Amino acid sequence: MVTKFHRRKHHLPLTATYTYKPTRIPDHQHCPTMASETTSLVKNGKSDDEENLRRLKGYQWWAFMVTFGGYFMSHFSRKCYSTVKQQLEKQAGYSPLILSEMDTVFMGTYAAGNIISGKLGDTFNPTTVLAIGLFGSGICLFLINVSLWYDFLGFSVTLGNFFIIAVYFLFGFFQSTGGPVGTAVMGNWFCDKKSVENRGLIFGLWTCHQYMGDITAAVCTAIVLGIGASYWWALFIPSVCNCSWAFLTMRLIADPADMGIITPEVRIRMEKLAAKRAEEGAHVVDEGPAPITYANALRIPMVAQYAFAFGFFKLTNYVLFFWLPYFLGKHFDPVTANLIASLYSVGMMPGGIIVGYVSDLFGGRRASVIGTFMGALFVFLFIFSRKSEELTAIPLLIMLGIMGILVGGPNNIITSAVAADLASHPSVRGNNKSLGTVTGLINGCGSVTASIGLLAVGPLQAAFGWGSVWLFLMGCTFMGTVLLGSKIKDELFPAPVGYAEVEANLAV
Repeated sequence: MVTKFHRRKHHLPLTATYTYKPTRIPDHQHCPTMASETTSLVKNGKSDDEENLRRLKGYQWWAFMVTFGGYFMSHFSRKCYSTVKQQLEKQAGYSPLILSEMDTVFMGTYAAGNIISGKLGDTFNPTTVLAIGLFGSGICLFLINVSLWYDFLGFSVTLGNFFIIAVYFLFGFFQSTGGPVGTAVMGNWFCDKKSVENRGLIFGLWTCHQYMGDITAAVCTAIVLGIGASYWWALFIPSVCNCSWAFLTMRLIADPADMGIITPEVRIRMEKLAAKRAEEGAHVVDEGPAPITYANALRIPMVAQYAFAFGFFKLTNYVLFFWLPYFLGKHFDPVTANLIASLYSVGMMPGGIIVGYVSDLFGGRRASVIGTFMGALFVFLFIFSRKSEELTAIPLLIMLGIMGILVGGPNNIITSAVAADLASHPSVRGNNKSLGTVTGLINGCGSVTASIGLLAVGPLQAAFGWGSVWLFLMGCTFMGTVLLGSKIKDELFPAPVGYAEVEANLAV
């Protein structure tokens, strides 16, 4: 059997001892000569690392595409409902109260589902969880179409209302899988040094999936209504697309370790296993990293603060997400309203890329960049509070595009690059079963806040007009930024690092 030698890690002097670790080499990597005292230890280790990196890079594009497409489909199916709200009210006969309750029920189950799905993705096969979410979302939309085709509401108001709310209750759970589990899969594959250095940009590009899905839904609905087809086609098309992508998702490999690729996280885990075997004996079996608990996830510094801050940011986003087509529909025809609303989603795409890229340039100081964007959004919301009822199509297009950038940037980065940063804390290094749980907690807590806040939108706009809604969103923006205040302060005025802290970091 061919063996390899490894130098003990972390800046040991040349006189340091070396540990002997016999490792089975795959047949295709066998060398014609045996390792000896004259064999270059550094060269062998370097060639292994290069091979692992080559294989890792070779699969990254596929992991990116499949997870990107999965979340794209989730938002395609999620947004299509809000684009036909007026048709559900005027043609199907659903009351505004029921439509508002659907939003609240969805956000409630989506919030709980995020927390549960993140844990499920860390505990079971992530690709299976993702595929179940896509299948379930497609089936729920199909069931809503069934209720429209057979006019459940006309048969019985109670039956029609109960059925569509019950289906949307389940829809929220299925929709929740894409965010935390997809982010965990991305974190597993984009873990090499170069990817970590550019994490903000990579995840900024990746999070364009949701906004491309939103835009596709708006354009799809505009085409369906524009050609005179029945509005239910805008629900049926994403239903089919979700189920189709689920079959592709099932072929995705979620973890490089399942392909025998040794990533930095896997190497740390192996070193911990070797140390444990040295203490307890060779009988210790590697059962893989244990999923992190909710309590331990919340103990990671800044996880709780980001979770609550994201709630206020997400409420701002979801008020615009759910209600913008409805608000614009009061002033424009349905086709024009959906096209104008799509500009908000168009702006959200470069927002995530900009925040990610700029925060990478500043060494990962993401909270400071997020705070800057939120300050600018506060100004735009103030203008909307005064002039939203008077603006014509062109100013609305410009302002919604810019507001999309300002809202989308922080929302994209917090649930992706920031979550990956938090899950890389030294306390969980070597455990890739933490990112899904951390992302789920942040997204789930954010959704809880958003679902509660959405209850205020209908009464506010009915009693005081849309100006009051924009003032409400100004308050949400302010509160979210305040919650990140301590992190922004630490980033702008970092405390000097002592010798003990340096030694602790080197030991990780």
